[in-house]
Amino acid sequence: MLLLVRFSYMRMKYLFISWLVVFIGSWVMYVQYSTYTELCRGHDCRKIICDKYKTGVIDGSACSSLCAKETLYFGKCLSTKPNKQMYLGIWGNLQGVIKCQMEEAAQFDFGTDPEPRKEIVLFDKPTRGTTVEKFKEMVYGLFKAKLGEQGNLSELVNLILSFADGNKDGRVSLPEAKSAWALLQLDEFLLMVILQDKEHTPKLMGFCGDLYVIERVEYTSLYGISLPWIIELLIPSGFRRSMDQWFTPSWPRKAKIAIGLLEFVEDVFHGPYGNFLMCDTSAKNLGYNDKYDLKMMDMRKIVPEMNLKEMIKDRPCESDMDCVYGTDCRTVCDQSKMRCTTEVIQPNLAKVCQLLKDYLLRGAPSDIHEELEKQLYLCIALKVTANQMEMEHSLILNNLKMLLWKKISHTNDS
Repeated sequence: MLLLVRFSYMRMKYLFISWLVVFIGSWVMYVQYSTYTELCRGHDCRKIICDKYKTGVIDGSACSSLCAKETLYFGKCLSTKPNKQMYLGIWGNLQGVIKCQMEEAAQFDFGTDPEPRKEIVLFDKPTRGTTVEKFKEMVYGLFKAKLGEQGNLSELVNLILSFADGNKDGRVSLPEAKSAWALLQLDEFLLMVILQDKEHTPKLMGFCGDLYVIERVEYTSLYGISLPWIIELLIPSGFRRSMDQWFTPSWPRKAKIAIGLLEFVEDVFHGPYGNFLMCDTSAKNLGYNDKYDLKMMDMRKIVPEMNLKEMIKDRPCESDMDCVYGTDCRTVCDQSKMRCTTEVIQPNLAKVCQLLKDYLLRGAPSDIHEELEKQLYLCIALKVTANQMEMEHSLILNNLKMLLWKKISHTNDS
């Protein structure tokens, strides 16, 4: 009798545990499915764009392939936010990354969610009857507002018009102009056009409305390993960060990638169209190809300095924590006025060096380890407000590049 009672108890225990496992598993799968359907809205994105294209509102170099010939396909979902759709794409024999805006992008919200995308007005400019010269004036005015008074803005306007001519017939149609205008509201797209001839910027392959396609990069994070989501849930974040550092290329290859990142900092620091600020310097925004050349994966939080200053000035604040854009662009709260100041505290180089510190020091050759560590800490200490900051910036950047390059220049990885 006692044996039967014990057996019945054990059976009930296992049944309860089995039911609990099934319940938790089902709940986790439901949450993951709900998250996926919220994040990955490629079907909606394609429908919105193709409806506009088929009614003649927009046009571009990718429109026919996406909506008529159907040779441009959405592949694996890479989205991290519902309003910023990103997918691997296949375009004929080519592979790329498709980016599409599901909500209004030209809003700098400092922590609040953007308003829902307004379909009626998204492609409302330029209006019918706008001449090419008038459109050029519109683009010039937009650039002046974003970039300030730059002597070569007219060259940038001509570059945009050349890109907007999707079918290369020598003229920009109204639907093409509407697509170009929508794209120019996106800082990432503007920066990509400005830096198209630079090695570390992915190439633009085509566009349709405010959807655009860029070249695919083989490795989509500076370091780390992709794990199934169920395992990700079980790993503590601190251990995950340490584990990421284990899955990196050999040190000479890391040095080559780091040199590429330092070169990109040079590209956006007081370039021909002003200074751009890197406001989310994280490993997930950086990638590299099979030759270990750095490629920027996500530049949506790289913004013109003048634009950021205009957005954050006189913003109400109680502490410095209220004066942040993205994750890395911080200014100071003026306690006497309870308003944010406009001067960003850290330059791009200091933030990049913070990211590279553990990445480069782990496995660094012993003969340069001490000097490399010294230069990285000098770099991290850089402040925008310091006297002779630009001279120190250039000196430290060149010292780091030279130190790394001398160590790998004789290897196959260079």
